[in-house]
Amino acid sequence: MRRAFQRFPFLPALIILVALLLLNGLYQPRSVSFIGITGLVKTYLALMLLSVAQTYVVYAGDIDLSAGAIVSLVNVVIVVLMEQWGGGGFAVLGAIGIGLCVGLGCGIVNGIAVAALRLQAIVATFATSIFFAGLALYVLPVAGDPAPAAFWRTYGGKFFGIPFVFYAAVLLALVLYGLARMRLSTQLLAVGDDPQAAFQSGLPVTAIRIKGYALCGLFAGLAALCVTGDTASGDPLVGGKMTLFSIAAVVLGGSALSGGFGAVTGSVLGALIIGLINSLVYFVGTPSEWQNLVQGLAILIALMAGVVVGRKARA
Repeated sequence: MRRAFQRFPFLPALIILVALLLLNGLYQPRSVSFIGITGLVKTYLALMLLSVAQTYVVYAGDIDLSAGAIVSLVNVVIVVLMEQWGGGGFAVLGAIGIGLCVGLGCGIVNGIAVAALRLQAIVATFATSIFFAGLALYVLPVAGDPAPAAFWRTYGGKFFGIPFVFYAAVLLALVLYGLARMRLSTQLLAVGDDPQAAFQSGLPVTAIRIKGYALCGLFAGLAALCVTGDTASGDPLVGGKMTLFSIAAVVLGGSALSGGFGAVTGSVLGALIIGLINSLVYFVGTPSEWQNLVQGLAILIALMAGVVVGRKARA
């Protein structure tokens, strides 16, 4: 069992996920139907991507408090561009390309501030989160600009009878598999485990940490595409709560915030756990004024359970 948890740090998250699926099915059987699972993936695919984004900086012992602000910035940039360019197919593709470049650029800015300039990650990314949020408000001061129908209908549509979000989930799995086999993932974990030893072994620690933040920005941009497809509109504040949820998902997935240990698979499971907790709180009939409190308490319990089981298995 200990070897299994060491090799697969996301096993506690998987156990919690199965338990939550059973509880959701008990209180609302339709929630575990094909339609219910489709709705869950469609709603929380953005959080899954942002959790993956956060994982790559956590690997190296860093953190990104600006991830949600990047989501907001990319969201309003692509909506405004698609609207200005007419909303056609080429306009949508062009806006998506620019939005991903914006996310990548934000990640590189964070990487330079933290790794090259050697600022505290939590302070530097908090400052850049305010800056990115201000840019988002400058681009779109008021929420509500609609995304072109071609965009959100694609995200919520079906192809050959299969929802688009499942194609996106499969593509995400393939991308993560490819990234896991690249040296960068191993290098990030090595830096997080012992930066001094990684430097002495010849690894370019600064460049590796910048690449981790660049990946974070890119995946945050992808998360913004999902948010836009799900909400069909632009909102400069849409990513506000997503940052802390993404960090919680990373911890739920078995990654260590101190760096050097974890798996992106666990972060994806952690995002789904948060989604299932939110659904369960609603299905059991929790009064609206108590829902936030109960959701927070349930996430805290899940976090403690996952951390305790993981530590005992690794001890």
